[in-house]
Amino acid sequence: MPLTNPVIIKLNEITTFVQDKSKLTEIEVEEIKKIFRGLIEKGERYDVDEIEFWFENEGSWKIKEPRVRITNLSGYVQDKYQQTAHLRIIPDDNCGC
Repeated sequence: MPLTNPVIIKLNEITTFVQDKSKLTEIEVEEIKKIFRGLIEKGERYDVDEIEFWFENEGSWKIKEPRVRITNLSGYVQDKYQQTAHLRIIPDDNCGC
């Protein structure tokens, strides 16, 4: 599945946000999780392998470890959302309780 424009825009946002491409800070990790969570919640889907490929070819990510970390975060957020999606409860607004 090719990456959609909204996903690519967010990947560029991550690239701009991360100051030191050789390592990620905890603040950056949390922000990256929020970005991927936001994509999933808006109904965007992505292939984790495509995310990895995009970062490998983007040009400013010379060191592999941060790229792998971002790829893992994208997969983690996606898996976590899929596991909890079936547990979401739809409120019954017609209930008089």
